[in-house]
Amino acid sequence: MTATPRPLTVRLQNLGFKQGSQLKLYGQNFEVASEPMVVTDDLVLVDAIEKKTGKMKRVRIPLPILKMATDQAA
Repeated sequence: MTATPRPLTVRLQNLGFKQGSQLKLYGQNFEVASEPMVVTDDLVLVDAIEKKTGKMKRVRIPLPILKMATDQAA
């Protein structure tokens, strides 16, 4: 049985927070290694590999991006 993705997760994936995407957050370049993990409405995390060091980090998606994704539903 597979879980149906939450609408917020789908919108974040459409904004580029999906596995394999490359992005810059908090002044660092990352490659996203997981789908968004919704902890609360104000806390969503992704596992990402920092390009400079190659280390895996759990990165918080910034609140303005969460707000944008939430507003897309309206």
